[in-house]
Amino acid sequence: MPAVLYFLALAVFAQGTSEFVLAGLLPDIALDLGVPLGQAGSLTSAFAVGMVIGAPTMAAVSRRLSPRWTLTGFLAVFIAVHIIGALTDDFGVLFTTRVIAAFANAGFLAVTLSTVTRLVSPARQARALSVILGGTTLALIVGVPMGALVGSALGWRATLGAIAAISLPALVAVVITTPTRAGDRAPATKGQTLAREFGALRARPVQLAMMLAILVNAATFCSFTYLAVVASGPAGITEAQIPLLLAVFGIGAFGGVTLSGMYADAHWRCMIGVSGPLLLLGWGLFALLFEQPVAIWMLALVQGVLSFALGSTLIARIVASASDTAPAMGGSFATVALNLGAVIGPIAGGFALEVTGVRGPLLVSTDFSLVAVVLWAIIRIIALITGVFLKVTKRAARR
Repeated sequence: MPAVLYFLALAVFAQGTSEFVLAGLLPDIALDLGVPLGQAGSLTSAFAVGMVIGAPTMAAVSRRLSPRWTLTGFLAVFIAVHIIGALTDDFGVLFTTRVIAAFANAGFLAVTLSTVTRLVSPARQARALSVILGGTTLALIVGVPMGALVGSALGWRATLGAIAAISLPALVAVVITTPTRAGDRAPATKGQTLAREFGALRARPVQLAMMLAILVNAATFCSFTYLAVVASGPAGITEAQIPLLLAVFGIGAFGGVTLSGMYADAHWRCMIGVSGPLLLLGWGLFALLFEQPVAIWMLALVQGVLSFALGSTLIARIVASASDTAPAMGGSFATVALNLGAVIGPIAGGFALEVTGVRGPLLVSTDFSLVAVVLWAIIRIIALITGVFLKVTKRAARR
């Protein structure tokens, strides 16, 4: 793997930490800036929505620019707005920095996903993407707990400052190591209109991979967002144990991304066909056994593995399916699918939590997974029937 992948993963680690860590710092932010907690909560929503809108927008703006300077620009803006956010006493300014940070993060990730797949051979694309997505899972394991620890000890401003500081070496590395062109395999964007690139969204393989990715990530973030609430319910897992439980899920997620990198290039159909039903079974068991502490610990690890093994495989399929017709925009499609799931899942889980109690998010995750499995099964059955029909037709024509 090219060394630049690991520097890009470091930047993604810092950005993933920024996206998730603020949720645990909202009470301190609300108190410090003198705003209601609900208003402070809009900071996390603003970041998620900014990621969804920012990915295609920033990818479209930068599609004909050098990867080196595009990624450098996005990362420099990301660092700058975190410094501003750490220094401001105005909630409006902080809110604005979160929106800008989300756009910069989305643009960086979209361009990274498109660029990385053109730096390696087609047979190693999923493995390369797993290195990048590993930055996100490490953010769950290390970045978010450490960010929360820094915030509790030194205040939320120190957390934002630490994220900016972590991003600085990544910025230097990106400037030095990122190629000015996305490799010799990069298709020319000259004559490749933006309309044609967005036309890739009409391709059924892209549509299927995006729909499945949205459903799987919605299931993942639906339950992960409320995992602390579920665990501290009838199972009685203590507040002190919650960070460890979240880390266990994160360790599983890192393992899932690693599995995807090992097998999703050559065996992506098998990865989807096996991990999908297992993921559905896992969420169903979680919903049945949520009162048992041992089950929660075990399933947090297992579901972390399955969720990110399947999710990473689907992200790789979006980029691969769109690579021919959308070489610059394919990464943004994957970013949108990932973050739409991250927006839809917690909203649905929150509604279920109010209506049905702590079991609710787990039931919703089960439902999302069920729809994904059924959709994949229907597509595979149609493909099988079509294949048999074509073989019979060819044999009849030869006679």
